[in-house]
Amino acid sequence: MKKVALITGASSGIGKELAKIHASKTGDLILVARSGDKLEALKEELEKEYGINVKNIVKDLSVLGTAQEVYEEVKSLGIEVEYLVNNAGFGLLGKFNELPWQRQQEMINLNMTALTELTYLFLPEMVARNSGKILNTSSTASLLPGPLQAVYYASKAYVTFFGNALAEELYNTNITVTNLLPGATETDFGATSGMDKTPMFQNAASASGVAKDGYNAMMRGDLDVMSGLTFVQKLMIKMIPFTPKKMLLKNIRQMQEVN
Repeated sequence: MKKVALITGASSGIGKELAKIHASKTGDLILVARSGDKLEALKEELEKEYGINVKNIVKDLSVLGTAQEVYEEVKSLGIEVEYLVNNAGFGLLGKFNELPWQRQQEMINLNMTALTELTYLFLPEMVARNSGKILNTSSTASLLPGPLQAVYYASKAYVTFFGNALAEELYNTNITVTNLLPGATETDFGATSGMDKTPMFQNAASASGVAKDGYNAMMRGDLDVMSGLTFVQKLMIKMIPFTPKKMLLKNIRQMQEVN
């Protein structure tokens, strides 16, 4: 297999679009998600259209230990991963103390633990050959606290800062680490989290456009790229350092309240 990209959360949304972009560059793929039927349909589509090789690994990365299982399966296939795309993640809308703890634990496992473990497992091989790229799907949510999505925002802050720190640790190598920070995007995320019913998702960006921005940034080796933001959202982000925190928190809460 050539220029293999391993993409988590590849069965829909941004992950699916990233897979299509990489396939269009004639790169081979390892697709990871918990939905086997969707992965199989995507595999057939991409292999037929682009003449590439696709391997599917059906795993639920919100379950502890599955990142290691993914790594071991890749090794058993004798495949060298050139691009690691940590895209899988989900959010939950509601008050922290009212949301089910099990679902919040699964979100922590997926958004942070699995991402970190996969990076830990595949990075040594990149370092050994001095070649590779990592793309982490974070969020503009990582730039501020998120009342009504307290754990999700905090998990994405972890992703952004982890990626940035890792990039600097690798400054003297040919390995790059890029964070994709989308705003509201037309994916299953909105429906899964409940955010599709809030003001924040009224002008959601296309998953294909966000994926293109992320993929291109990864290939350039950028640290961070924001994508899918309206003019007002861009302005809000620029004003974060100058906005009193209580006012900021109130504004975010109001944008995430269900109409």
